[in-house]
Amino acid sequence: MKSCRIHVMGASGAGVTSLGRALASALAIPHHDTDDYFWLPTEPPYRDKRDVAERLKLMQDVFLPRAAWILSGSLNGWGDVLIPSFDAVVFLTTPREIRLQRLRAREATRFGADAVTPGGWRRAETEEFIEWASGYEDGNVSRSQAKHQAWLAQLPCPVLRMDGSRPLPELVAEGRAVIGGLA
Repeated sequence: MKSCRIHVMGASGAGVTSLGRALASALAIPHHDTDDYFWLPTEPPYRDKRDVAERLKLMQDVFLPRAAWILSGSLNGWGDVLIPSFDAVVFLTTPREIRLQRLRAREATRFGADAVTPGGWRRAETEEFIEWASGYEDGNVSRSQAKHQAWLAQLPCPVLRMDGSRPLPELVAEGRAVIGGLA
């Protein structure tokens, strides 16, 4: 495989990171997630954003020049300079109910079930995040389905659209088949 630089994207809770990791593992290539570049390391996490120029430089230093990688996550509004690097983009769509259920489970796993229940230290932030994520399909948030569709329409590379509610092994098999045809 000469070049395999794939961007996996979609709404929060669509399964983007899970698919990115699984696809990278199946292809034996590195996986990177935009959250690792977007956010500064803090405790608790996801508090302070890294400057855009610093994000892009870090990505350039860590993986962009390589011939093979998978990048999962959102580049919404800051990563357009990466578009020429992509051999393909995978766009995952998942029904809102499934996404929100996944996000609640992820928050409970990440921070502890007690932290996200009423009275928990992470409850307010979790509810704000769920509220934000629930607006994706309606266009009521900074990262919306309409914005993603407009971004996808201007890409010069192939776009593979997948249903994120399907089992992960099926998605990986489909992704591998398409990516294999690009090389």
